[in-house]
Amino acid sequence: MAKRSTLRRMLTIQRVLVKYGLDDIIKETHLLRPLRFIFYLLPGRRDSSAPIGERIRLALEELGPIFIKFGQALSTRRDLLPADIADELAKLQDAVPPFPAEQAVAIIDAAYGEPVDVVFERFDQEPLAAASIAQVHTAKLKTGHEVIVKVLRPGVQEQIEGDLAVLRSIAGLADRHWQHGKRLRPLEVVAEYENTIIDELDLMREAANTAQLKRNFQGSEMLYVPDVYWDYCRPEVLIQERIYGTPISDMDALLEAGTDIQVLAENGVEIFFTQVFRHNFFHADMHPGNIFVITTDPDKPKYAAVDFGIIGTLSPEDQRYLAENFLAFFDRDYHRIAKLHLDSGWVPAETRIDQLETAIRTVCEPIFNKPLAEISFAQMLMRLFKVAQRFNVEIQPQMILLHKTLFNIEGLGRQLYPQLDLWKTAHPVLKRWMDEQVGPRAMLNDLRNNLPQLRNALLELPAIIEHLSERPNDRQADVAARSAELQLQREQSALQRRQNFWLTIAATTALSGTLILTFASVPAMGLGLLVATGVAAVMARP
Repeated sequence: MAKRSTLRRMLTIQRVLVKYGLDDIIKETHLLRPLRFIFYLLPGRRDSSAPIGERIRLALEELGPIFIKFGQALSTRRDLLPADIADELAKLQDAVPPFPAEQAVAIIDAAYGEPVDVVFERFDQEPLAAASIAQVHTAKLKTGHEVIVKVLRPGVQEQIEGDLAVLRSIAGLADRHWQHGKRLRPLEVVAEYENTIIDELDLMREAANTAQLKRNFQGSEMLYVPDVYWDYCRPEVLIQERIYGTPISDMDALLEAGTDIQVLAENGVEIFFTQVFRHNFFHADMHPGNIFVITTDPDKPKYAAVDFGIIGTLSPEDQRYLAENFLAFFDRDYHRIAKLHLDSGWVPAETRIDQLETAIRTVCEPIFNKPLAEISFAQMLMRLFKVAQRFNVEIQPQMILLHKTLFNIEGLGRQLYPQLDLWKTAHPVLKRWMDEQVGPRAMLNDLRNNLPQLRNALLELPAIIEHLSERPNDRQADVAARSAELQLQREQSALQRRQNFWLTIAATTALSGTLILTFASVPAMGLGLLVATGVAAVMARP
């Protein structure tokens, strides 16, 4: 049954592509290519004279959520697409056709077990925005708070699960038959994407993501995150504070308000790297429809973000690896980049590091220190892909969300401020993070984290000292009983006294270090040396 359903969906995809006159896609992909002529005979085929951008947008809308999200990501890449296509795809960010308000009301009634007008003082039937997974209505709570009400699309879960089955089937074929299938790991990539998209279908999870991101940027002058009204949240309904700002894509309004666009663009880069490296919790759906600007103070514009259904995290190892790669790139240390790829296992062990270094330099050097306006990322990506093919670089599925987010960030930066020096803006943020990971502050944090174990060890020190201090008396009694070994026992007693002396020093040093750690009254490096000396002395005793 599942296979028949998947085949039907693949046929549907083909039918929609033909319907909107996108025959070239079928020819290029070879997906059910022999059957394409069947669809030419079906009714409802659009006139291919309509603008291609419009036809692509309409096809993606008809195909559903997963395809809409693909179009959203592409819409930010005006360096990759003609302007007319990019303009059409941009409509997918917040202008997806809405579903009827009556259906939204029915979902809300079922979620609360009571009518909408009992919960809200006012509920606006006209949607504020409609997206691929859900749509948003404005409302007012009985408490007087102005809020937005996010409601899942009816039947969206079944549709997404059907499309995921199609993606798994295509990925399986690619894994088995495509020459690059093993290296690009399509099955793992689809599995990673599946986890992400399924998480979006639980609005309680999105509410939790929102709350966490708000805590991370509490008091920030660069980013505002709306409040969540937990008492009204359900898996299919999300209630949060309504924010008022200018859409990031409305450049005319931002310029009319006197917004410092350069500051805005630089802050965007810093927010991204802060999320990825300092918080390890980043907004991974940062297309223009989810980003607004608060221009109360035009000289210090502030971002306001919404829609936290997709959040990315990285392992500490991946964080460190990425940070070192970025810093090596900023320093033009291409040998270091090549070595990092080799050490991480992303390229085969037999790879010649000098050849990989030369290939990376050839791609990266031409764009170094250039503003976004002078960089052809489309060309650079193609060249990097060829390098990856040549050296059998394995695609890391856990990086997919980060790549997608970088894709969006670069697209936003290009729209906002093409003169942005991306490298200069990001470099100090990464340097600070690396200092926190390996510098004195990192040592202090490690010591604080291990403080409970250290205190437990110190509690045992008096008993250890007492036990050791009794041992000389025992040995002296043995010496009296065994006069033939008197000289040997004297030497042992002298050795024991030296041990007791160093143990006392160790206990005193460790105890002092603990007190200093507790009250944080000396620099981190001095503190680390004190505690480390004490612990080392205890561990080194015979």
